[in-house]
Amino acid sequence: MSLQDDAIALGKKAKEAARRLAQLSSGEKNRALLLMADRLEGQKELLLEENRKDLDLARQAQLSSALLDRIALDANRIAAMAKGLREVVALPDPVGEIVKMWRRPNGLQVGKMRIPLGVIAMIYEARPNVTADAAALCLKSGNAVILRGGSEAHFSSRAIGAILQQASAETQVPQEAIQVVESKDRAMVHELLQLEDYIDLVIPRGGEELIRMVTANSRVPVIKHFKGVCHVYVDNDASVEMAERICINAKVQRPAVCNAMETLLVHEGIAPAFLPSMIAKFQAAGVEIRGCERTRALVPGIKAANEADWTTEYLDLILSVRVVKDMSGAIDHIERYGSQHTETIVTSDYQKAREFLNRVNSSAVLVNASTRFNDGGELGLGAEIGISTSKIHAFGPMGLEELTTTKFVVLGDGQIRE
Repeated sequence: MSLQDDAIALGKKAKEAARRLAQLSSGEKNRALLLMADRLEGQKELLLEENRKDLDLARQAQLSSALLDRIALDANRIAAMAKGLREVVALPDPVGEIVKMWRRPNGLQVGKMRIPLGVIAMIYEARPNVTADAAALCLKSGNAVILRGGSEAHFSSRAIGAILQQASAETQVPQEAIQVVESKDRAMVHELLQLEDYIDLVIPRGGEELIRMVTANSRVPVIKHFKGVCHVYVDNDASVEMAERICINAKVQRPAVCNAMETLLVHEGIAPAFLPSMIAKFQAAGVEIRGCERTRALVPGIKAANEADWTTEYLDLILSVRVVKDMSGAIDHIERYGSQHTETIVTSDYQKAREFLNRVNSSAVLVNASTRFNDGGELGLGAEIGISTSKIHAFGPMGLEELTTTKFVVLGDGQIRE
């Protein structure tokens, strides 16, 4: 069979599985998810063994430390995958929910009911845990999913998918509701992107190059974010201790993820007291600082930031720092250079916090908290399938509700249109 034939076969199986999955009760879906979580934990050694194959190949290919971190599985990450599945079980099932109902003058009751999108194709890089997260959210929201992970995590993703399929075979969930693409040929991605008759939505998750390629070549609607240029703005009346704690967490805890801070903006009134000690703490943690002229005047010896730095998603221990006149200056910078992903203000001024929330139009805007919280699990959605900055039809972390749409339902008692 050709790659095109293989892709069509995957699409046909997924579309039929989606039709059957949409009819299952919440209890039946939850039973499958709980069994999947147990099996992931029960086959931890197999998953670690398969992951070692990916890591060995990645080291041979001299991939970056950031990519190695994304690929790596350990006992804690496997437990987190299983925990994510159980958290999805605990969430309300959105399918069938009537989100709105109103009565017309002629007596008709008109409402909107949540329904699954149908078939979702996930195209992702590196992180094998996305396999479990995406499968769980799609299953609970009644969607079949076709999973095409990156070649750098091929063995890990394939093993996770096989465990999930084996568990579903013991339940009412059709095995074809979760399919992992076996082919490592990049041309297979192009074939999947042409399946508008079988796939309802494509969600790419990975680097900007991947996402732009998917967006440019897909005949199927795409939910996306190109990059995460996330900002923390430290206002002049911020608590220095709080700001330092938030900034270190936002940059250092896991720098290779899309919700890590890439640019620190500091009010000129607090910069002399805040920046020298803050930058020293960053440097102690191994962070390379690239600063504006005013930042370099306060902390001599750091590298100068250029225009490109303000739009760069480093995904590494590198940080751009700029001193701004005030909050409006910070917001102007975010609007010019940001990616509508995640922004934080650190302030003790309630009115400024409210103004920042109202004026900044990113997918998540936070007050006195790390950018690292823009994550479906951290925000109570269970596992997330991705973060959208495209606004249509979802904006921000995509959980169960974002994997549904609504249809109109109309209840009458014999009305006819005059």
